[in-house]
Amino acid sequence: MDGRRTLTVAELGVVDYEAGLLLQDALVAERYADRRDDTLLLLEHPHVFTLGRGGDERYLAAARGSGVPVHRVSRGGQVTYHGPGQLVGYAILKLSGRDRDVHGYLRKLEEAMIRALGAYGIEAARRDGLTGVWVGERKIASIGVGIRRWVTLHGFALNVRTELDFFERIVPCGIQGCRMTSVAELGRADVSVADFAQTMRASFAGVFGYGRIVEQGAAAIWSVVDRIAAAGEAGR
Repeated sequence: MDGRRTLTVAELGVVDYEAGLLLQDALVAERYADRRDDTLLLLEHPHVFTLGRGGDERYLAAARGSGVPVHRVSRGGQVTYHGPGQLVGYAILKLSGRDRDVHGYLRKLEEAMIRALGAYGIEAARRDGLTGVWVGERKIASIGVGIRRWVTLHGFALNVRTELDFFERIVPCGIQGCRMTSVAELGRADVSVADFAQTMRASFAGVFGYGRIVEQGAAAIWSVVDRIAAAGEAGR
């Protein structure tokens, strides 16, 4: 762990999906210009389905007409669901030197979630050839990232108290027969999203080697959107 490296963390509660995209755009521009430290956003979204850059629309067929919004976005991966009870983490990190390794970055995201789940007595693991985190045969966390000029965006989604029925309307991550699970379903219904966010931020900092965590409030983090928009710097 490098005590000189600082991770800024903002816990934002429930955030509209499109607003979350705008915020990430603004933070990426700031991080690229070295006007901020690496930043981890922890939040929840209202019900929404999202599809990655090369995602197959067929995996969304049963979701069409459900009334739940669908967004195609600039991350990797296939289709997934976000909603209340799910912890979403958007990591805005500037990769340099040996850290410019996309596969290594994905493995670190997985490791951070595996360690956080372990803190609640849940034994999670990777699966060969796939991205994400599983408990037995069920998937508990998904990953989809974007990288813009070696600054990361998007990130992970981990089911804490998620309504799992929504996953039945899609083919999660494009994996036929994939069954999802949650922290609550695995016997830890006492754990809230806020509880898990606290554990996750510490696990993330440990895996990625940050020596210091700095909290940033919602008002301060959202002010970045207006500042970047005024400067005309953000862009997907």
